[in-house]
Amino acid sequence: QVQLVESGGGLVHPGGSLKLSCAASGTIASVNTMGWYRQAPGKQRELVTTIEGDGRAHYSDSVKGRFTVSRENTKNTVYLQMTNLTPEDTAVYYCNADVRLLGTWHYTATWGQGTQVTVST
Repeated sequence: QVQLVESGGGLVHPGGSLKLSCAASGTIASVNTMGWYRQAPGKQRELVTTIEGDGRAHYSDSVKGRFTVSRENTKNTVYLQMTNLTPEDTAVYYCNADVRLLGTWHYTATWGQGTQVTVST
């Protein structure tokens, strides 16, 4: 089994910064793509960013230039540094990872439980 645990959410003022972390644990053989999604109230979950094992990253247009994704492969951990936050960034942020378990040969998309980010005065 594998578990993704997110941390780092909270309340921040507009223009502020937050850093989210997500660590994968369990009987993991390897982790492929990792990423972050978010879901605002009344809206569908949307892609924020993904990062491959070699560090190649993709960002949605709404966060490009403000958010930075990174990962530590030895710790199966992905980070999301968010800067210049606006109220439109308020959402529950979910970590996602394609994980291959020991003894298996396929990758399974796995989700974290989500962490709330609120940008408000």
